[in-house]
Amino acid sequence: MIFGIRRWPIVPTLVVLAAAATMVALGFWQLDRLGQKEAMIADFSRNAQSSSVVDLTSLADADRLAYRRVRIACAQPTDWNAVAGRSADDVAGYVHRYLCHAGKPAVFADIGWSQAPRDPSFAGGEVTGVLVRLGDDYKVVASEGIAGLQPIARPDPHDMPNNHLAYAVQWFFFALTALVIYVLALRRQQRDSTAA
Repeated sequence: MIFGIRRWPIVPTLVVLAAAATMVALGFWQLDRLGQKEAMIADFSRNAQSSSVVDLTSLADADRLAYRRVRIACAQPTDWNAVAGRSADDVAGYVHRYLCHAGKPAVFADIGWSQAPRDPSFAGGEVTGVLVRLGDDYKVVASEGIAGLQPIARPDPHDMPNNHLAYAVQWFFFALTALVIYVLALRRQQRDSTAA
């Protein structure tokens, strides 16, 4: 008799064990993702330490160049947008973004910061800054403010979310909780049937 239970129902027990095993597997998968993310952040941190500037003429190596200083030609900027962001002095305000190269993926340029979302009328030109992902696209965060704007806070690879350990702990906890609840439910059911 295990855990005070005389008879374990086969089908419900198998279902609960399968669910718990799936949760444990997801927990280990998150631990694996944690290692991958830590390695990626380490690579990006090494990129951020490089002082040389790479001409970004193709996106074939863009992921490898993440957080490196790159230079792009933004000859005909379009689709101006002001998004919430911080200045190099860590003041909240607006970052001014233009589309430099349309397509899939696209390349945007964050050309500077201001306290108001006003169109700086960027006529285009060379943009030098840090290359980072923007969803499925890329953006270059200008190292210096352009078109009269102030510099933007430099992207830091350590700001990337890395909560895989917390997710792993959650999955392990869910698995344990499911097993404990199942055992308690069976014990109560058997106790009620014995009392009847």
